[in-house]
Amino acid sequence: MGRIGNTDLEARPFALGGNVFGWTADRDGSFAVLDAYTEAGGTFVDTADVYSAWVDGNSGGESETVIGEWLTSRRNRDDVVIATKVGGHPRLRGLKSDTVKRAAEESLRRLGTDHIDLYYAHFDDPETPVAETLGALDQLVNEGKVRYIGASNFTAERLAESLAHSEAEGIVRYEAFQPHYNLVSRDTYEGELADTVRAHGLGALPYYALASGFLTGKYRPGQEVDSARAGKAGEYLRSERGQKVLAALDRVAGEQGAEIPTIALAWLMSRPTVVAPIASARTVGQLGALLAVDDVELAPEQLVLLDDASA
Repeated sequence: MGRIGNTDLEARPFALGGNVFGWTADRDGSFAVLDAYTEAGGTFVDTADVYSAWVDGNSGGESETVIGEWLTSRRNRDDVVIATKVGGHPRLRGLKSDTVKRAAEESLRRLGTDHIDLYYAHFDDPETPVAETLGALDQLVNEGKVRYIGASNFTAERLAESLAHSEAEGIVRYEAFQPHYNLVSRDTYEGELADTVRAHGLGALPYYALASGFLTGKYRPGQEVDSARAGKAGEYLRSERGQKVLAALDRVAGEQGAEIPTIALAWLMSRPTVVAPIASARTVGQLGALLAVDDVELAPEQLVLLDDASA
């Protein structure tokens, strides 16, 4: 896999999440991760205009700025697929036409580029008609500022409504979808939403692919982990599903001679509709297990084990 919907964009071997850039990874650390990822054959970097407005002293756009400086420094814009998102920035919330257009211009400026390869509607905006949002996105595509569009965090109903509008009007349509989806978070995506994605030929790129770090295997009972995301990961550890998933991952990783995050990503890669998982790395040392997903093929009985543990 790797090809996204009806596009010429590829995400291999996984999509590198940029949420840590300008947050838990400083500029130099971010550059090192980006260099190592692309040198290993990585093709796709995912960010958003809101990253990382939640950090004290940040205002949003920090990740895009770091990525833009890296692209300029390395002069490799044409070698990397850049995806970013609109709708969550503190100053530009929602998906009204003017908001979408203004946010795109700001993202282009921060990224130091004249086009965004894949531009997501980050969160649905129920107060804005899909026709208005898609009209603005269609204009950006016609102007050459955006190549393709995607959606994230939509309900099946709103996604289907958007796709039907694009078809009826003959305008650009969503080609990619980002769901919150991993071994310990299956309920929201599997079912009607995944069916909609499959029926329309979209490519799914799940975020939180490693469940805020829980599926790296470093969170265990009685162990404390120094991480900005330890609180969320700890919630999974306290659940029965989380403990069953960890036990299954331990077993499959042992059988495969692989690391736990590699197996967690490989499970996602086996799922219908999934093109590539999105995973972030704060350091170069964390990249190896993520890149290794390309070398692992889970046996049918291993998939059943993981499916049952995470059901």
